[in-house]
Amino acid sequence: SAPEHYTLGPLGATLLAAHTGCELTTLGWRPTATGRIAYSPWLSHDVGVNELLTLLAAHARHTAPSGLPLWLSERSCARRWEDMIRPDAYAHWQDPSSAAEDPCLLPFFLEYDTGTQSLSRVEAKLPGYAAFTTSTGTRPALLIHTRTASRDRAIRHRLTQPARDLGLRVATSSMDFTTDTPWGPWWTPLEPAARRTTLIALAAHWTDLTPAAGLEPTDADTALALPVPPLPPTTQP
Repeated sequence: SAPEHYTLGPLGATLLAAHTGCELTTLGWRPTATGRIAYSPWLSHDVGVNELLTLLAAHARHTAPSGLPLWLSERSCARRWEDMIRPDAYAHWQDPSSAAEDPCLLPFFLEYDTGTQSLSRVEAKLPGYAAFTTSTGTRPALLIHTRTASRDRAIRHRLTQPARDLGLRVATSSMDFTTDTPWGPWWTPLEPAARRTTLIALAAHWTDLTPAAGLEPTDADTALALPVPPLPPTTQP
């Protein structure tokens, strides 16, 4: 079920384990010719985040170029707001159908939940988002995307009252619904008797949403945050 992205010999596996502070067994590495496969424990999470945002970007590209005018990665968000929050992404979604007349913008943080964290740890993230709203004077929505509908229900049961007490605008969905159309009517606000709705309908529902301050459409990852490019080959005399 896990994609095989790279293979390791004994020395490479040992170095990777030392670098991440875990045992070889945690990497899933075995000293056999067919078992020298190591899996990143964060790979599935990172692929899921990127897939969801890429689906939004691709949909916008095929319907109107302004659908996803801004997407900041987890690393980019951490550089700006790590003292308060560390979302998996920050993005702006604009309804392509309304872009020509009265654009409706949904600024949102994304928490991509794979089910590995306890519900108490998920709940512990909410005060940071409330502090962000207070200190910056801005109010993006918080979207929590889960793997399964059962996990979605558990999170909703746990977070509805804390989110209300903190004045947060939170909506949830799961992969069971969003599949390959995350812009569709799959998101449910953390409110009593709320029904699933589209991303852009959330913006119309929460009229007090505002984008995070001081960001421009080009304010994404800089070259310093990206992998160092390989050096050119050495020329022989």
